[in-house]
Amino acid sequence: MKLSIITPTYNRAELLKNLYNSIKKNIIENDEIEWIIIDDGSTDHTKEVIQTFESSFPIIYQYQENKGKMAALNFGMAYVTGDLLLECDSDDVLTDNAISIIKNAFEESKEEKDIYALCFLKFDQDLKNIGEKFQKNKTTMFDLYFKEGEDGEKALVYFTNIRKKYHYKIEHKEKFSTEARLHHEMDLKYKIKCFNEAIMLCEYRKDGYTKNILKIFQENPYGYYEYFKEILQLHNMKGTPFTKRLYVIKHMILFSYLTKQKIPLKETKEVINKILFIILYIPGIIKTKLKFKNGRKNEKL
Repeated sequence: MKLSIITPTYNRAELLKNLYNSIKKNIIENDEIEWIIIDDGSTDHTKEVIQTFESSFPIIYQYQENKGKMAALNFGMAYVTGDLLLECDSDDVLTDNAISIIKNAFEESKEEKDIYALCFLKFDQDLKNIGEKFQKNKTTMFDLYFKEGEDGEKALVYFTNIRKKYHYKIEHKEKFSTEARLHHEMDLKYKIKCFNEAIMLCEYRKDGYTKNILKIFQENPYGYYEYFKEILQLHNMKGTPFTKRLYVIKHMILFSYLTKQKIPLKETKEVINKILFIILYIPGIIKTKLKFKNGRKNEKL
């Protein structure tokens, strides 16, 4: 088994050494590992830091003009040669036994043709699980988050031969799109296999996506609009809790407003969702206007 690790990075030179050390610490004799780093237009000393890394495994460095994380990952796929692929952000590190866990899961699952990824837990810096443990051995990312009550991050290790058939869709040259849009597309044909073991430690930074979600919404509304539209048009929401339905409807209204695109009422599958649109549309627009008005005020403080 050969594992490819791909890391998109932008002005995170000071963090890459931590990830490098965690990869290096994991490797034992005969492990086949490659680390692909896509520099998304960094203006710091990222390249110089990477050149100082000495390792027994290949480190492939590629530079592109700043286009965003998803464009960097799309670009980097051409350099992936492993059987498995782990997308690892520059502020993440591997747990001490991550690669061993991945190898064991691969050996258990390599003949199962219905799965596109092995799914593992992520821990925070205090070694606490980000989210809940898995309830099922096999599921989809859509069902995991919309029907099984998950709300924390997970670490996916993709089967490369399947992952290379898909790419992150980028709308209007936006620099970010939720990974879930890719996962939900893959969910339509395949499943994920779940393991209640952690392979990654995650740190939420002030300049990270989760810390700046309102700004991200404003700057990248078209991708999110398409994401929520696809949920309503393509996925079976039977068994979805009412709160999750509300989540989808409210966000569809939000991104319809931000993009000035229509609400896809006719294309929406289920009658209950159509009714919710009719009831919530005007209150949703009012709430959205207030949210972004207050957000702009806070940015000035």
